[in-house]
Amino acid sequence: MTVTRLRLVWIGSSLLTAAQPAVAPRATAVRAAPATVDAQIASASNALYNLDRDDALSLARQATIMAPDQSRAYRALATILWLDILFQRGAVTVDNYLGGLTRASLTLPKPPADLDAEFKRALARAIQLADAEVKRRPRDVAAMHDLGAAYAIDASYMASVDGRVMAAFGPARRAFDLEEHVLARTPARVEAGTVVGTYRYSVACLGLTSRLVAYLAGFGGNKARGIALIEAASRAGDARTEAKTALVLIYSREGRHADAYRVLGELAAEYPRNRLFVLEQGAAAIRAGRAEDAEALLTRGLAVFERDPRAKMPGERGLWLYKLGSARISLNHPEQARPVLEAGLQSDPVTWVRGRLTFELGRVADLEGKRPEAIARYRTARAIALQTNDPTGAADAARFLAQPFAMPTR
Repeated sequence: MTVTRLRLVWIGSSLLTAAQPAVAPRATAVRAAPATVDAQIASASNALYNLDRDDALSLARQATIMAPDQSRAYRALATILWLDILFQRGAVTVDNYLGGLTRASLTLPKPPADLDAEFKRALARAIQLADAEVKRRPRDVAAMHDLGAAYAIDASYMASVDGRVMAAFGPARRAFDLEEHVLARTPARVEAGTVVGTYRYSVACLGLTSRLVAYLAGFGGNKARGIALIEAASRAGDARTEAKTALVLIYSREGRHADAYRVLGELAAEYPRNRLFVLEQGAAAIRAGRAEDAEALLTRGLAVFERDPRAKMPGERGLWLYKLGSARISLNHPEQARPVLEAGLQSDPVTWVRGRLTFELGRVADLEGKRPEAIARYRTARAIALQTNDPTGAADAARFLAQPFAMPTR
């Protein structure tokens, strides 16, 4: 992990969908009461986390018409557009932000020009309004939070979409400084802890040299403190969902798979139309050694996926089949895993998922006593993993090239 990935810990856990570009309706701007604007923004966020993409964008665009002079309305629109773009790239799962796949996600094609332009207009307006408010009221923590949150999105977009990771360092530092000041002045404003906690956790994960560079640049570390701040934000405040999605990735990185499974269950219950939370909960169940739960979740979730008429991530069906096949192998049901994994290979998966599917078929072949097939599968899987910068996939394939896979003895 490098300094340039400070915000990627957060963005990788945003399990959201894309939206189709649309032209904001012409309307006479009427300044709305704060409660009305906040309700509109909350509705847009709820729609987004339920994968109701058209509603989310429409509500966010209307919020900017209702409140043309309020930074948070433009920040909400920018956030939805940013997560839109990540979904269209298919780079929003936990797997995408563990190991080398993070670096691979930075080489994806450029975003749609219309969405990119709309995002940059909305974010520029959010920063402009928040900055002006801070200058008018330099001691107001709400204004500081608006500006810090806008800079955090700016840094995230630069790193995750534009691929300008060094340029992202400036707005990231400004976001950290502002949100840390908010917490120092008003500890009860726990939503600021999502940004501060994410950066603190990320810096603490760096190697010694990179960590020293980060300290000199003004970032603070401390992994335990970072996690505690995000956990506090996940229990209260306006950023509860964002904090929970950040925790899912952090818990996964820390090997706390039972905790990740629990949080994903909470998210799936709160946003029942978001099939991706179910997919990730199934994946977390596999990592936590809860294969029966994983198989049940993924079987039900795949059925929902097949019926869902809404937009899918690139190669999403292959990802569902990969996880379901893996769960069935964990249950020692190779005869049920094989057809699922073979269907995954035929579903036009993204390249790294193709490598993982091939690896799982190697494990199936080993369980069936078909060692020559298993070796061929592992060799192909390793080649794909090396091509897609998937060190986890490459290491797993190399391990079972050396010795056959077998179910662990109890």
